[in-house]
Amino acid sequence: MIGSGVMGSGIAAQVANAGVPVLLLDIVPENAKTRNVVAETALAKMQKADPAPFMSKRAVRLVEAGNIEDDLEKLADVDWIIEVVVERLDIKQALYRKIDTVRKRGTAISSNTSTIPLENLMAGMPDDFAHDFMITHFFNPPRYMRLMELVTGPSTDPALARVVTDFADRRLGKSVVSCNDRPGFVANRLGTTWIQLGVLKALEEGLTVEEADAVMGRPFGIPKTGVFGLIDLVGLDLMPHIGASLKSSLPEDDMFHQTSRDLPLVNKMIADGYTGRKGKGGFYRLNREGGQKIKEAIDFETGAYRVSVKPENGALKAARKPRQMMELNGPLGRYAFGVMANALSYAASLIGDAADDIASIDEVMRLGYNWKWGPFELIDLIGGEWLVGRMRAENIPVPALLDALGDKTFYRIENGRRQALQPDGSYADIVRPDGVIMLEDIKRTSEPLLKNGSAAAWDIGDGVVCFEFISKANAMDDQIMDLLDKTIGLVKRKYKALVIYNEGTHFSVGANLGLALFAANIGAWGEIEKLVDGGQRTYLKMKYAPFPVVAAPSGMALGGGCEILLHSDAVQAHAESYIGLVECGVGLLPAWGGCKEMLTRWQKTGKLPNGPMPAAAKVFEMISTATVAKSAEDARDLMFLKKDDAVTMNRYRLLADAKAKALAMVDGYQPPEPQDIVLPGPSGKAAMQMAVDGFARRGIATPHDQTVAGELATVLSGGDTDIIDTVSEETVMELEQESFMRLVKTRKTLARFESVIETGKPLRN
Repeated sequence: MIGSGVMGSGIAAQVANAGVPVLLLDIVPENAKTRNVVAETALAKMQKADPAPFMSKRAVRLVEAGNIEDDLEKLADVDWIIEVVVERLDIKQALYRKIDTVRKRGTAISSNTSTIPLENLMAGMPDDFAHDFMITHFFNPPRYMRLMELVTGPSTDPALARVVTDFADRRLGKSVVSCNDRPGFVANRLGTTWIQLGVLKALEEGLTVEEADAVMGRPFGIPKTGVFGLIDLVGLDLMPHIGASLKSSLPEDDMFHQTSRDLPLVNKMIADGYTGRKGKGGFYRLNREGGQKIKEAIDFETGAYRVSVKPENGALKAARKPRQMMELNGPLGRYAFGVMANALSYAASLIGDAADDIASIDEVMRLGYNWKWGPFELIDLIGGEWLVGRMRAENIPVPALLDALGDKTFYRIENGRRQALQPDGSYADIVRPDGVIMLEDIKRTSEPLLKNGSAAAWDIGDGVVCFEFISKANAMDDQIMDLLDKTIGLVKRKYKALVIYNEGTHFSVGANLGLALFAANIGAWGEIEKLVDGGQRTYLKMKYAPFPVVAAPSGMALGGGCEILLHSDAVQAHAESYIGLVECGVGLLPAWGGCKEMLTRWQKTGKLPNGPMPAAAKVFEMISTATVAKSAEDARDLMFLKKDDAVTMNRYRLLADAKAKALAMVDGYQPPEPQDIVLPGPSGKAAMQMAVDGFARRGIATPHDQTVAGELATVLSGGDTDIIDTVSEETVMELEQESFMRLVKTRKTLARFESVIETGKPLRN
């Protein structure tokens, strides 16, 4: 990796996350005492960054810092050289000529440029260098953004490009989209034009930044940052650089030029250090005067900051769909239509130019800008005929692709296969890469084996059943437990293995607190106890079923979602899995077997001293502080994942990998043996309680934290057990249930429920 700036160091970290050694090189500053200081500083900075570029401490050790004066000859031993230096053609080409003197022929070479065409980069370069060269445009931050744009030239070796694509896909977790060699490729060209439209139209309509972001947000499936919040996130100072490059390289008749304006207010903000979240603020800022944190927004007319106000427009709240937003009367509707109709027109004009198919452009905007729907999916949602008719009425260009659409849609389902419209008017199947299975495809061609309002079971072939959560936020409830119980029976009778998986943003955020609060408010304690008991019995039944169970989480797997992982035979986790037992934060404790599973794991790990107390103390520390793993590898260190559990880097490959893991376990499968646990008893409870009391005296733990910790200590110590006795799983789960029920009946726990439901944050009471 040559260049250790934000992108270069971030890509290096992601390669290390894949378990591959990386050489990170940068310049030697004039009069530097340490010649590797630039790369070493970048490496040190990454270890403190939040969000973290590294998935584990092990990955950090795979990155070696160096410099391009002393270490360039080491490039002879590497398989892929990525250039991530300043966006200047002369500097890049001078570096390429140095690389060419030391590299071995056939080594992949790529640039992370986001604006300079490959044709320009290779002008005057040797043919054999161009043979090995391509553009691999990653997105920031490289660990978390799943998109990589790939650009090849007429001389690029197709076989080498396939090797890079496969590595980026399987090892780095990227969805690789092939783009044509045009300025800005797809993401920057379309995304920047959309952002500039968002800014200009807001000024034209006299909207506030809050109004603009409310319109240009969730109704269109766009993150709640909208346009102005996104600029703050990316950095105001970055936008002029991208804009200038596109302005100098795009044809004069390109729509981009109509959106590119010099804005004095933005120039002044940048000059004053208001470059977004990385600076003093941007269109939004946090005013910390007087020890407070007050969110403020800039006033376009005065250039001064004022308290940020959430729009209270009733029509705005009622418009939940894209077309509803575009049909609103007044400036909000004009803004919605003006921005999105022009952006969608521009997207259609890029077919045959920046990209050759609609699916590629949609994938770029979904993964590069976190849109829920790509531009052509949005057109289908809005209605192509309606959109084109209004575009004509308002003199917005209608590209040939849109002009020929008529009453057709860009996507359709034919014989259970999703198809995309081609430039010639025909439809073609959207083909998944080898080794990718998507549940959404299976659901188009089959009926569920079992289903209720919160879960479904699907036959995914080869004797494997997939159990899917479909409740809101995949929250766990009695219907999930009931259907899981029935699914276990079905698999036992007719199938080989069970995979637990879904394609939601998060695997599961835990138990449905709304239902629990409702039951508590009407005093239906028996129903709550029934849910706890049913969950315990179902999870145990799953753990000891006569067939392998593989859980495949992605995103958050919290509380009850974590406990289902703990009771599975194996886990195939997406790399970005955030796993933890967080019940103490809402005034409860894990009661579906999470306590006893973590106790058995930490007692068997060999990482702790012998005896009953070390494991109990470790689990107490983790659960009482609601520790959440920040990656799948972090989850392994915390014992939420076992040593033999596996990690999938590419989200699209998770189900296929989980299915393969389950099938590999079928032959000779034997369920686990029940584990007795050695626990410290009352003396151990006293020690744990003393630790919390100490935190309370320091103001770290609240009074209710002490109460919750006391119940947790009761469970983890084994209650009144003697330190020389062993305790069964059933005994620990009885303690879990008893303590859970005592806590759920307290006023302070219910107050925490209400706070989480209303604000998303637990009350500190």
